[in-house]
Amino acid sequence: MNGIKLKRLGKIMEPEPGNPQEIEGVLNPAATRGPDGKLYLFPRLVAKGNFSRIGIARVLFNDNGDPFGVERLCIALEPEADYELRSDGSGGCEDPRVTYIKPLQCYMMTYTALSPKGPRIAMAISADLFHWKRLGLVTFEPYNGIDFVHVDNKDASLFPVAIPNHAGKMQLAILHRPLFQGTRPEETVFQSKTREVDLDHESIWISYCPMPLKGIEPDHVGLFNSHHRLATPVSPWERLKIGGGTPPVLTRHGWLILYHGVSEMPDQGKEGKHLCYSAGVMVLSKDHPQVIHYRSVEPVLKPELKQERQGTISNVVFPTGIDQRDDLGLPDRFDVYYGMADNRIGVARLDLPDILPPEGIADNPDSKV
Repeated sequence: MNGIKLKRLGKIMEPEPGNPQEIEGVLNPAATRGPDGKLYLFPRLVAKGNFSRIGIARVLFNDNGDPFGVERLCIALEPEADYELRSDGSGGCEDPRVTYIKPLQCYMMTYTALSPKGPRIAMAISADLFHWKRLGLVTFEPYNGIDFVHVDNKDASLFPVAIPNHAGKMQLAILHRPLFQGTRPEETVFQSKTREVDLDHESIWISYCPMPLKGIEPDHVGLFNSHHRLATPVSPWERLKIGGGTPPVLTRHGWLILYHGVSEMPDQGKEGKHLCYSAGVMVLSKDHPQVIHYRSVEPVLKPELKQERQGTISNVVFPTGIDQRDDLGLPDRFDVYYGMADNRIGVARLDLPDILPPEGIADNPDSKV
């Protein structure tokens, strides 16, 4: 039995009746504290035809300090750039993560741009969370014959401080999971259960970019030219795919992230195989984040509620936002905001134990780069 679990606090946001910008779903929000100390969500708002914008909403709390709803404010980003629009009129700014980058003294957003070539990671920057400047698409240098450039890529997040790359240089670091051909769960689900995982092409990576160590606002995204394979599918609940989740948050145990894993639903029907998206926990070394100290053997959250099992895409819990509750004097409490069946947003509470459970696993050392 896994020693870390999430306690659901409830549904916090769903499509607003009569709002055409949300008619196909409200999901997968970023979460961050603003300069005013308040918590803001950046949900993906899906209009007709899967046309996605990134909204801004202020989280509302009850007397106990638990989140219970939101106040919708405005739009942070909507498809305007050429890498966010397609010739058929579709496009999207999707699934953001927002991190306050301390060396730059500003907020940086990573999001999925639905480009003419497919989904790609894009970035934007802000001083106040309400005015965003696009920095363009993230670019990667190839590594050992692995082409990170000409493949789909999603679910990226940034570390809030510079971390050491493989050579010990302090740099801006991003977590990402390229979607190489044949590695989508819709493809791997039809392969043998004893299939051999392609370590280079089915993993979460950390990539590094040189950056200023003082508050100089960038006007473009630098080249990520150093790479390290972080984690590959290991447990049955993530055997079809492993991918990103919440941005890294520093705790007394190390860098905490929630990530997603994909497996088959146990009750397959006549229509074919159904996928199940669940959430797990990793804790990375504070000083050397390439090292995994703890990793979930079992999911910490999996689709169980009706709102998680039925929706735009059924059987999905998808963590994207995290809030450390220092405001309540509870640095070991984390509120995790997650997509529910690609249609609405829920929140769950994670209480980090004094000692990490002993059953946590890491990848086979032989699989490391």
